[in-house]
Amino acid sequence: MSDRGKRHEAYRRGHSAERLAAIALMLKGYRIIGRRYRTRLGEIDLIARRGDVILIIEVKARATLQQAMDSVDRQTMRRIEAAADQWLARQPDHERLSLRFDLVAILPWRWPVHVPAAFTA
Repeated sequence: MSDRGKRHEAYRRGHSAERLAAIALMLKGYRIIGRRYRTRLGEIDLIARRGDVILIIEVKARATLQQAMDSVDRQTMRRIEAAADQWLARQPDHERLSLRFDLVAILPWRWPVHVPAAFTA
């Protein structure tokens, strides 16, 4: 498979993983208010809300939960935090919102694993 084909396949897998993560979160009572929010500083996979709590969610499709958690390194955290700060600043009710950085791991043949407060800003 060419590099372009591999990139396309990874992009398609990423979209599928994010869709599955969004469904799992909605079933837990969260409202998805953003998908693939992009800034020049970084990208947020999913943004969900329940009450005044905003979840900034990184979705990782990996073979194990440990691999998914290990794949979120310091640089990834800084990128997500910068994008979240920019998103939050644009919200009219930003002063009463609280952010939480979660991970949803998409594992083979399992329901998505939601890890609340997987990392802190």
